[in-house]
Amino acid sequence: MIEPVVVDAGLGDAEDDDFDAHEAPDAVLPDHRYHDRELSWLAFNQRVLELAEDPALPELERANFLAIFASNLDEFFMVRVAGLKRRILTGLAVPTNVGRAPTDVLSDISAEAHALQLRHADVWTEQVKPALADAGIEITEWGDLTDAERGALGEYFQAQVFPVLMPLAVDPAHPFPYISGLSLNLAIRIRNARTGRQDFARLKVPPMLPRFVEVPGAGEILRFIRLEELIANHLDDLFPGMEVLDHHAFRLTRNEDVEIEEDESENLIQALEAELLRRRFGPPIRLEITDDMDDVTLELLIKELDITDQEVYRLPGPLDLRGLFDLARIDRPDLRYPPHLPTTAVAFQPGDSNERPDIFKAIGRADVLVHHPYESFATSVQAFLEQAARDPQVLAIKQTLYRTSGDSPIVQALIDAAEAGKQVLALVEVKARFDEANNIVWARKLEKAGVHVVYGLVGLKTHCKLALVIREEDGVLRHYSHVGTGNYNPKTSRIYEDFGLFTADPQIGKDLTRLFNELSGYAIEKKFKRLLVAPLHLRKGLLRLIDRERRNAEEGKPARVRIKVNSMVDEQIIDALYRASIAGVKVEVWVRGICSLRADLPGVSDNITVRSILGRYLEHSRIFAFDNDGDPIVYIGSADMMHRNLDRRVEALVRLSSPEHTQELHDLFDLAMDDGTNSWHLEDGAWTRAVGDEDAPLVDLQDRTMLAVQSRRRKRTVR
Repeated sequence: MIEPVVVDAGLGDAEDDDFDAHEAPDAVLPDHRYHDRELSWLAFNQRVLELAEDPALPELERANFLAIFASNLDEFFMVRVAGLKRRILTGLAVPTNVGRAPTDVLSDISAEAHALQLRHADVWTEQVKPALADAGIEITEWGDLTDAERGALGEYFQAQVFPVLMPLAVDPAHPFPYISGLSLNLAIRIRNARTGRQDFARLKVPPMLPRFVEVPGAGEILRFIRLEELIANHLDDLFPGMEVLDHHAFRLTRNEDVEIEEDESENLIQALEAELLRRRFGPPIRLEITDDMDDVTLELLIKELDITDQEVYRLPGPLDLRGLFDLARIDRPDLRYPPHLPTTAVAFQPGDSNERPDIFKAIGRADVLVHHPYESFATSVQAFLEQAARDPQVLAIKQTLYRTSGDSPIVQALIDAAEAGKQVLALVEVKARFDEANNIVWARKLEKAGVHVVYGLVGLKTHCKLALVIREEDGVLRHYSHVGTGNYNPKTSRIYEDFGLFTADPQIGKDLTRLFNELSGYAIEKKFKRLLVAPLHLRKGLLRLIDRERRNAEEGKPARVRIKVNSMVDEQIIDALYRASIAGVKVEVWVRGICSLRADLPGVSDNITVRSILGRYLEHSRIFAFDNDGDPIVYIGSADMMHRNLDRRVEALVRLSSPEHTQELHDLFDLAMDDGTNSWHLEDGAWTRAVGDEDAPLVDLQDRTMLAVQSRRRKRTVR
């Protein structure tokens, strides 16, 4: 376990050091003051669906949001619903954050998820699919094809599809086959022409083939047919001598969460690999079927898969609209968002000679705050590590890796540095959900190159985003640090909105050195000057800062709290914000996903405003800003306001010192909270999307931010 860390990050007087959240004034707070976190998550995914419903968005972007909705919901079932079911089955059915039994919450989830999936199917069939057809991209059915088109697709089927299909019969000699999680399948009823015996067969739609097969010879209009539709119309080729009576699509979701008893595992990698194998055989938690499936087939599936009626989702076809991601390969820029080209941060732009900029020299002049994807990851974070790898003055590099891409230049830079003889430490979080296998591969590759690879602390995920470079300059060791809100992943950096601070501040360098030592060994350091670190003191530090704003308000001073996170769930933080609101503090919460805080409690949340913004980029940064009686305190970092982040992860927030950076984040908040910005408002217990009009159209925050960043670059060029 990590030892207590005493945080001294500009939090104030000695009395603050003794602050205890439980000693805060006990304002009377109502019992039912939280939204259920699972239903709040479904409300978030509904906001994603509302983007797909928006006719003002380009057609392929709407299709992409339908795919995102489907992918999100899959993960929700595999992890959150699976967790609820596990608690119920093991008897650990403790009340949820709203005081209700998990069985009741599960029932609500089922009803809401059913309704959302039906709405999702309707949006595709009635809105997006026709809109794509009007734009020249048609998803057609077999019955609508000409004989020539069927013949051409038949040749494709025989050459590319038939060889990889594996029909599995179910009869006394063939038991019911294993159905893998998230696979799309055809349930087929066949009859033996000689004996008249009816049997069942299962056919998995090959996931390695394109879900949408282009129809040859369609001319200027792009026409596609779904892979399962193509297969279904060639079933006779798969069952010669048999009569195909009927077929229906179905899809199973399994519990794919991973649990490891780290305290009992001598080798974390081996234990995780074994658990990943078991993940494939997790218990079923959802069965999706097409609404035309007959009762005989359904009863067989329910029996063999041990599924309850509540877990059956009868939906209009097609199932698994994640396949719409395949449409991304279509070259139709007119059906997409206008391109946003990231610019290089002003501090890292080449000089007049157009030579490659010296990243260390730029950071040494002043702290640099980079905003992705508006400012380039490649010319900032990636360039920072690549320069460190080849710089002979660099002695050591220390880095956390939570998620990275399959061909990561970040990993390659660490390998290059190790092969050049530098000391390199990589803290690889192999327990990053659904990236476990990928991270194991990278960990082993790093080890082979001579990188010191560690896996963090037992019982805790290392989620902080940290990089530290030690460089010798004139006989003195200097620290160059990067603290970010997002992963070191070049691919997601193009679509995830995040901030990163580059600094040569010696105190931050010392803080990171101590933190890395703590994570890689057993050295216990008890004081951080510019960081707030979880799991023991980040929550406490934020509670102190919120309580300071409360006290300032009670003394008649201006007071304000601004928080931007992916999720707001932690009850202690929420209660502190309620108490601050009661005292008159203006509280502004900008949340992308789950929000258990309620903005509709008279006398409690009157001063709380909650907004959510979704768009072409995934809002991912975390910001914590406090007015502090005219001396603003602003942190950025990796932590969401969730129990797992504050109690079971190593997270780090860094305090910004530049007034220019502080003002940049406040300007961003001003735009997010403006009623004229395209956003969702949490009011009266529900999320409502803002509505503009022709005379006053809503402002797109992400478009406006891109323009602002490009404007900074133009100003520098003019000078």
